[in-house]
Amino acid sequence: MGRGSMDSARLAVFAPVDNTARVHAVVRRLSDAIALGLLADGEQLPSETELAGRLGVSTVTLREALMALRRRGLIETRRGRGGGSFVRTPAHPFDLDERLRPLAAEELRDLGDHYAAIAGAGARLAALRSLPGDVERLRRSLAEMSAASGAQLCRLDGRLHLEVAAASQSVRLTREEIRLQAEIGPLIWAVHDAPGSRDRVRAEHAAIVEAVARGEGARARHVAESHVANAVEHLIERRLAL
Repeated sequence: MGRGSMDSARLAVFAPVDNTARVHAVVRRLSDAIALGLLADGEQLPSETELAGRLGVSTVTLREALMALRRRGLIETRRGRGGGSFVRTPAHPFDLDERLRPLAAEELRDLGDHYAAIAGAGARLAALRSLPGDVERLRRSLAEMSAASGAQLCRLDGRLHLEVAAASQSVRLTREEIRLQAEIGPLIWAVHDAPGSRDRVRAEHAAIVEAVARGEGARARHVAESHVANAVEHLIERRLAL
């Protein structure tokens, strides 16, 4: 992800969490960021005092959340000079069918409707608010995706969507994009990598980027919503075939 978009997305990662169930909210926020690659493997988190302040929680709440993340193997804590909490990216491979099996078709459709609405709103605002550097990053991501496949393509797919959301200049939309990507994004990216879908998906990505570049808000929203809806329909078909 480009520097400006990464900064915007990371701002959403470290924005204050909701008042309710704060330990769970911190765990969810940080685990989502790790799953999406916003926090890189081996990256050191801010100090407990700084991180608690940025998330708007007490140090006691933060320590409980970090303990839960350690139990899940998502962070490790080192003592002594140069110590602190460090990110550990999960090493296990993504199994699409295993992730799909517990989800009913109705649940997938509901998730897809929500994600399409967020993706569409983000794309529309990106078309209205993006800076030249944002568009340059989007086009660079498109170029990288043309030569990628498998897990790398899935990561780049997610990065492109995050860059569009960040270009909207809305921290709340970017935060919701992060949350939804963690919930359904990997399923959508895996479907996008299917041999029969790659050309269609490539064309949809290019259309979103061009609409953003031209400032065509309505067009950007329509293409982004259709892009997510098409992927979800393929997910539902695959789920019903299991």
